[in-house]
Amino acid sequence: MQTDSNRRPSLNPRWVLALGVTAVSFSAILVRFTLAPPTVTACYRLLITCLLLLPLAWGKRREAAAIKKGDLLLCLLAGIFLSFHFTFWFAALRLTSVSTATLLVNIHPLPVIFLSWRLLGEKFPLRALPWALAAAAGIVSLSWGELQLSGTLSGNILAAGGGLMLGGYYLVGRRVRPRIPTALYALLVYGASALLLVAYNLCAAIPMAGYSARDWLVFAALAAVPTILGHTLLNWSLRYLPASAVSISVLAEPVLATLAAIPLFGEVPGPLHLAGGILVLAGIGMIMRHS
Repeated sequence: MQTDSNRRPSLNPRWVLALGVTAVSFSAILVRFTLAPPTVTACYRLLITCLLLLPLAWGKRREAAAIKKGDLLLCLLAGIFLSFHFTFWFAALRLTSVSTATLLVNIHPLPVIFLSWRLLGEKFPLRALPWALAAAAGIVSLSWGELQLSGTLSGNILAAGGGLMLGGYYLVGRRVRPRIPTALYALLVYGASALLLVAYNLCAAIPMAGYSARDWLVFAALAAVPTILGHTLLNWSLRYLPASAVSISVLAEPVLATLAAIPLFGEVPGPLHLAGGILVLAGIGMIMRHS
């Protein structure tokens, strides 16, 4: 069976990754426009995404029949990580600012760089290490003042937990993605995550109905933009780029989300935010150049 990994990509993986990161950056903004419980928001985001992916996955029926049981279990594991990531992070966005939440949810490059080396044998180029440190310093600078003034301990812990779950999601994706086409992988992972969230909501007696038209618009927008154009393109990139490169590139999310929060929520960044944003973007650009 010939998969995407056996063919030269028709698109530049770095440009696809950049588009995916931009789309993902709208997630925090959209979540702030709904009061639905975090697990319900995440659940409907993923269910709608699965409906949108069905036509693409239908064309991969023969490839689906050839997927091994071990790869299916890895897709399930990725779905578990994703469901916890969304749940923790959406809850954090209710307790702290967009800037702080996106700062802490993006700690995932730290475990990803180490574990992708230990578990996947991926080598992180040493010449890119100073730029990785610069990007990490930029993340800290970006939201340091916000973290001190308005971030709550519970919100910070939830956001950091969401970041660790996202790191696991990227690592598992890097392991299994070369063997499964993008649409099939996304449908399997999002579907597994959505079913887990449905089960949790039912067991916890969290209402799945009765939400406003605005809430449903947010659910649909979350599915279309940060999931279809965001996570799915990041998953596509994982076939051609190291997990560490994809993980580090997502550090641009706090920069873009912070900029969007200025006119929408009046969360104006200070000098540390601006300096941090420059460091993050410069660091990411150089890392991608050396990867």
